[in-house]
Amino acid sequence: MERLEAAGPNAEQITYWNEQGGPKWVEFQEQLDHHLAPFGRVVMDRLAVSAGEHVLDVGCGCGETTLELARRVGPTGSVLGVDISSVMLARARERARDVRNIQFRIVDAQTHAFAAASFDAIFSRFGVMFFESPTAAFANLHRALKPGGRLGFHCWKSFPENPFMAVPFFAALQHVPPPPAPPPHAPGPFALADPDRVRGILVAAGFAEIDFESRTDPMDVGATLDEATDYAIQMGPASIALRDAGAETVAKVRASIREALREHRTPGGVRLGTSSWIVTARRL
Repeated sequence: MERLEAAGPNAEQITYWNEQGGPKWVEFQEQLDHHLAPFGRVVMDRLAVSAGEHVLDVGCGCGETTLELARRVGPTGSVLGVDISSVMLARARERARDVRNIQFRIVDAQTHAFAAASFDAIFSRFGVMFFESPTAAFANLHRALKPGGRLGFHCWKSFPENPFMAVPFFAALQHVPPPPAPPPHAPGPFALADPDRVRGILVAAGFAEIDFESRTDPMDVGATLDEATDYAIQMGPASIALRDAGAETVAKVRASIREALREHRTPGGVRLGTSSWIVTARRL
């Protein structure tokens, strides 16, 4: 399997998404597709992705967003999906093996030399928060856009504003100590939570017509209480707190998370709130 060398400014992220994060995303791919698909599609709507366009999907993961973009651009358009995780791209390639207007590349979008002015639009669903230098990364993406080209991405607001991650995490802390807090603005899910900082990054990278749309959407995290609990144990901040826990502690945490999620059951499954930004911009 082709793998990106763990080198350069994002070496730590390359290692993580190939050895820890990526395999988990592949394991939970169907569940993740189900509850994240609406977040990607609303960004595609804001970008007005249309037939014949050439689109870059940054942090494409297991390929759900790339497949949907390919459907929207049609046979006269094309989509390039890029990611640093070889295990996730292997799943993406498997899913898209019969789709002719998709290509995948394992590259670091912060440093890869994309062909200049080659894309009508650049899209990302929760894939641009992990750059060591976001200004350098967005400047690199800016060069890849055609004049007038559009950028659109979805990113999380702060951790406390996202119950789908906070509720299981605080339930876990009844039994395990909190992991060390990352430095402010460190690469991670909440690195782009501050809109003033993000606006400054995009302006410095060359973008204009920058807009933020605040979103508070529910997320289905499991069809059943057990499914939602399994997901919380394996993914997100609660899983980090459990990294070195023994079996007895994990069992206690599982019970506490299950109880915390119980009040969020609905007839359609377990549902928790999210808070995010849709960010759009343009290369003039």
